[in-house]
Amino acid sequence: MRTAEAIDLVTAARTDAELFGADQPARRYRELVAALHPDRLPTDPGVRADALDAFVHVTTRWQARRTTVLGDYRLGTPAHSGDLADLYDVGDDRLLKLPRRPTDNDLMAREAHALHTIAERGDPRYLPYVPRLVDEFAHRESATGAERRINVLATAPGLHDLDAVRRAYPDGLDARDAAWMWRRLLVALGLAHRAGIVHGAVLPRHVLIEPDGHGVVLVDWCFSAPTGSRVPALVPDHEDWYPQEVLRRRPCGPGTDLAMASACMSWLMGPRAPRELDVFAQGCRQTSLSGRPDDAWGLLRELDQVLDRLYGPRTFRPFTL
Repeated sequence: MRTAEAIDLVTAARTDAELFGADQPARRYRELVAALHPDRLPTDPGVRADALDAFVHVTTRWQARRTTVLGDYRLGTPAHSGDLADLYDVGDDRLLKLPRRPTDNDLMAREAHALHTIAERGDPRYLPYVPRLVDEFAHRESATGAERRINVLATAPGLHDLDAVRRAYPDGLDARDAAWMWRRLLVALGLAHRAGIVHGAVLPRHVLIEPDGHGVVLVDWCFSAPTGSRVPALVPDHEDWYPQEVLRRRPCGPGTDLAMASACMSWLMGPRAPRELDVFAQGCRQTSLSGRPDDAWGLLRELDQVLDRLYGPRTFRPFTL
């Protein structure tokens, strides 16, 4: 966005919706600040003065806008930005998930349904492997009339996604470290599959680990589907991660998640993957869904057998980022 364009937009905007837009207000705010920032302004005194006034106006309006109340929750600055929603820390170890577009309300509803179903049908011992849904409601914006479905999720401190792990170990992760992540990811999937839910987007950004205690939480259930139905959407720019049944809009099953999980682990280990684990992972990624494993618990037992042959009895191995 050019400086003159930004000045005109700020001058003409009467409401926050006109200034920041309804779909991606944070992105519009960043564009305006970049175009109007004092360090990037032209030398013309008149333009600089107008731009500085517009810059102050934008930042002041954004600051006021950042603190809003939705339902019983007071929102500040987004703590995280997900695939389709911004997440706000609302205290008491909870995150409020607000979709950026009302057209994604159906995906928010899928997440709520999946987490409800897993909580009702799942083994209580393994529920910490998925987020806990503590609230859900709809909010209608007075300025635009747009209605958004909101989920509030319980959180755990000290979590990092697998993207962060790979950045910390760019040459590949030691398979002994990947082993506990893989095992716990299979537990999360076994929990969901027994409840009749397929996650549908097992990607590195959705697998969170707690390094000190070797915890794993599988997040973002917005792309989930009942077993035997179709995954509703793909995460943008991640098409290469999906098995064929998803790309072809065919029914999914537990093997859909298991294929994506194995792809995450192969990617995480990179060239450091032992041949035995590489072969094991490839077996989980057969082209046909019917040719893949479809029982996460059974696959976990098979993985343990491979690990036992490679490394002997399991021992706790400290992990740091």
